Amino acid sequence: MVECGCEKKVRNRKLSQRCPAVRKSLYTRFIKRGLDVMLSGIGIALLSPVLVMIVVMEWIFHGPPVLFVQKRPGLHGKLFNLYKFRTMTNQRDKDGVLLSGEERLTRFGKLLRRFSLDELPELFCIFTGKMSVIGPRPLLPQYLKYYTKRHRMRHEVRPGLACVPLKPLDSWSWNDQFENDIYYVENCSFVLDVKMMLALVKEAFLGREYRVCDTREEFNGTNLYQNAYRGDANND
Repeated sequence: MVECGCEKKVRNRKLSQRCPAVRKSLYTRFIKRGLDVMLSGIGIALLSPVLVMIVVMEWIFHGPPVLFVQKRPGLHGKLFNLYKFRTMTNQRDKDGVLLSGEERLTRFGKLLRRFSLDELPELFCIFTGKMSVIGPRPLLPQYLKYYTKRHRMRHEVRPGLACVPLKPLDSWSWNDQFENDIYYVENCSFVLDVKMMLALVKEAFLGREYRVCDTREEFNGTNLYQNAYRGDANND
């Protein structure tokens, strides 16, 4: 039996009232963090020539600074500095106002985004304990006030490079993303992390076209179920 859109929304709203239980196990308490340190450390060492090369290219195409730094909420909602390579210039109009993201996005920036190379500096966030390899994406701080009690639980685990949905979805609303995060919070395990890591590696090698021109509408509390995108966004 096919579920209609209205029935799905009713079911999702009922589900949004249930507070999830955070998965606690030997893996989540001790092993996961050790794997994060090991994998991020190996990644930083192996990719150091790539990092240096990107820094040089950043200086040429975008100028200083080479990093985009922004406050994001992490574990328990505590703010930390998220680091990414810049994909845009600081070009402004004659009145000194920044041009739109679409106008400032460079060809080199598009390349970085397509293969997720702009996110490589986040390896240092993982190594220092601010993030995990796998976990809910750290979003903008202003979203915190709009979360339901259930969706706020996505901050009960460390944020990650990605929390890849393992089942194909016919849409990707904010509710879809938050519910996928909650699924991870409730079911975190070594097997689930491995599956998501493999999916993440596959996406990185094949390239993610949707990241090139990320036009997703910012979450404002009223667009939870909208699968909406707009033309100027740079909030990951």
